[in-house]
Amino acid sequence: MNYTESREQSAEILRTVLSHLGQNDAAFNPVSFALWYEHVAGINPDLTQALAPLLQAGTRLNDATVLQLFRAHIAPVDQQAVEQISGRIAQAMVGLAESALRTGDDAGRFGDQLSGLAEALKAGGVDALSPQLNLALENTAGMRSSAQALQHQVATSRAEIDQLQAELGRVRHEALLDPLTRVLNRRGFDQRLATMLQQPVEPGRSHCLIMLDIDHFKRVNDTHGHVTGDRVIQALGEVLRACAPADACSVARYGGEEFAILVPQSTLSQSAALAESVRQRTKALKIRNRKTQDVLLTVTVSAGVASLDAGDDAVSLIARADAALYQSKQTGRDRVSCA
Repeated sequence: MNYTESREQSAEILRTVLSHLGQNDAAFNPVSFALWYEHVAGINPDLTQALAPLLQAGTRLNDATVLQLFRAHIAPVDQQAVEQISGRIAQAMVGLAESALRTGDDAGRFGDQLSGLAEALKAGGVDALSPQLNLALENTAGMRSSAQALQHQVATSRAEIDQLQAELGRVRHEALLDPLTRVLNRRGFDQRLATMLQQPVEPGRSHCLIMLDIDHFKRVNDTHGHVTGDRVIQALGEVLRACAPADACSVARYGGEEFAILVPQSTLSQSAALAESVRQRTKALKIRNRKTQDVLLTVTVSAGVASLDAGDDAVSLIARADAALYQSKQTGRDRVSCA
């Protein structure tokens, strides 16, 4: 956020900010200050909307609430940084476990040495030193026991971290999926497209994008209802997953009845052939009445294919694939066009 208020304006805002800080329970730190500053200055409507019910209810904001609002409306958490930190924590835990193991081994060896020394001293008649050596031996045994307990605790913590990381990965994956079709949603598509465009193109290959759209989908909804429309979308999602190999392509629901396939390290002709296989398989679909098994309808798709050109970015590549899709629509639908 860029702050453009003048010195006089910011001074006036500051007085109100200080009032808000004093009326709440959160610490007087930069996070709290930024939150109240943007609210008072009127430069963050989403934040002000989120604060409105809390202020109306007279809720005193604590540190957790302020941090949550700050992350949601001012500076969202950098997920990549979170992942890196998580990885470092896991590595640190592994190192700590190994360190504890070595400590236990060292303590054991030290105990053996002291035990031998005590026996030697006893044999030599130095009875006065024996109690002290025995005490040292007992302390060493306690140290070894503590190190073993630490090792067990660290191992348990590491298992918990592994479980949390697996759960975090699952949640992140779910957040990128369209719940109806189980293919990528628009956010997942954007991420995969950005990743694809960062990959160097192999000689004789290109990164390709296929855009597809269900023909006359509004007519499907108007005639058969939205439940049947959802079944059509689900069926197309299954066709796309079946036709596009998961290890080579990324399938996404781009929006509504429009889908996309990312095909890295391919050629325009290969991607057009993939789009054609989707078109043919979709045309062979039969959406049936679940009670009578009678065929309710069949559907077709139109597709547009574009390969990455020099100077292309995400916006231009999508625009060219969309233009090819529009060409398919304009020339009769149920066909594949290339940009």
